[in-house]
Amino acid sequence: MVLRSSSAACIAAAVTTALLSLSPACAADAPLLWRHAVLEAKSDAGIFFMVTRGFAEKQGLKLELSQVKTDSIGLKAMIAGELDSYDGIIGGTVMAAARGADVRLLGCHWQGLPHGIFTKTGVTSIQELKGKTFAISSPSALPDLVAKQALAKFGISANDIKFVNLGSDLDRYKALAAGVVDATVVSSEYVPIAATQGLKLLLPGREVLPNYMRLCYFSTVRALSARRDAAVRFMAAEMAALRYALSHREETIALTREITGAKADDPRPAYIFDDTVATHAVDPDLSLPMEKVQWMADQLVGENGLSRPYDMRAMIEADVRQRALALVQGH
Repeated sequence: MVLRSSSAACIAAAVTTALLSLSPACAADAPLLWRHAVLEAKSDAGIFFMVTRGFAEKQGLKLELSQVKTDSIGLKAMIAGELDSYDGIIGGTVMAAARGADVRLLGCHWQGLPHGIFTKTGVTSIQELKGKTFAISSPSALPDLVAKQALAKFGISANDIKFVNLGSDLDRYKALAAGVVDATVVSSEYVPIAATQGLKLLLPGREVLPNYMRLCYFSTVRALSARRDAAVRFMAAEMAALRYALSHREETIALTREITGAKADDPRPAYIFDDTVATHAVDPDLSLPMEKVQWMADQLVGENGLSRPYDMRAMIEADVRQRALALVQGH
């Protein structure tokens, strides 16, 4: 049925009146949606998941938080539009950006490196790994970059190592414990239990890679253009949640146990929390230390994937972080 112009005008006026009659409070209270992914929960889960304990809601945000097994999965999902942002490393994202992908760096929270090279207890030096099998995840992801940088520091070529892709930290750790591989890079959360399985931390990653940053927040131009206010609120919620998590030890450890199902006698949640605080590994202001940011990108030049240096300023979206910081400081 086609409406006469006068009827259509009356209906339009009625709809407009109805919309205007909605209370401003109702409109203001409608939460903004933001879809974010973190890496599969481990013994530091309480720090990552604290944002789900009311901090997103305080910013008027409906946060859909999911987990991904590897960094590369999160990147692909974000580029495909299935996520608005994700926690990742400055590795695969830089390679994607250098090839024209729609990715932006918002800020970096985990600026220390809690990972290290684990081996059997009988191994006494990195040099002994020459010719051995080394478990990593995908190329350019954190385990791959840490492994190759550490080996190069001790004069071992990547060609002298057999690298195998075994996914998550837990997958790689189990492979090492079972004797399937000779070494791997995993989180230092395994330090308190390694000796019971004949394993040890051979080399802390931060000793050879002091500029290495573990995780940053990434988004896309598409998401930021469509929902910039939601992005600002998300970053503000994360800032507030990280501040709270780092200053509430027992609550954060309890949340880790809840998320991961860790038993009360599992020493890993407490170990990784204390190590994180002691080393100031997490920055709740989500800063962007450009020297470290650019260093991370520069490590990808050459055989690691980039033909020439990539200027990280091209993919940084500083405005979102600055607005979020002002929002948090204003409360």
